Amino acid sequence: MSQPVRELSLGERMRMELIAALLHGPEVLLLDEPTIGLDVVSQRRVQEFLRFYQAERKITVLLTSHYMKDVEALCKRAIIINHGKINHDGPLAEIVDRFGRHKIMDLQFAGEVPADLARYGVVVEIRPPRVRLEVPRQRIPEILTSLLSTYSIEDVGVQERPLKT
Repeated sequence: MSQPVRELSLGERMRMELIAALLHGPEVLLLDEPTIGLDVVSQRRVQEFLRFYQAERKITVLLTSHYMKDVEALCKRAIIINHGKINHDGPLAEIVDRFGRHKIMDLQFAGEVPADLARYGVVVEIRPPRVRLEVPRQRIPEILTSLLSTYSIEDVGVQERPLKT
């Protein structure tokens, strides 16, 4: 109580801001990256609390976030805005169908970058010794097995494709 908010950790400040936002019983709750700075357990608790609070109080929650775990946990409808243009407005489930058919494989080769990588997927970026490939989601195990048995690879990462049209 006696400690100034500015001296709290980021996670503590986020919790205090959420408490302050709910003190007045709002009908519309605006949240911007509500779990930023929180550990995984605290993120889940905040998400569960917000779902409960929204259902119990029947309030509208508007969430802006780049963190898809928050979006998935808290939203049924999503609007994706990119450079001022609405790219999606509808059920959250449609986003996976529309944007989630591919993933990005980030590969770091031990030697030279092979020239024939396009046979595995779309070459998004080459910065030797790193290459980024866009590959069909359902073919990741097959492609990864083939790449690892054919080439000398030091590091592999698989990420969601950015939400762009």
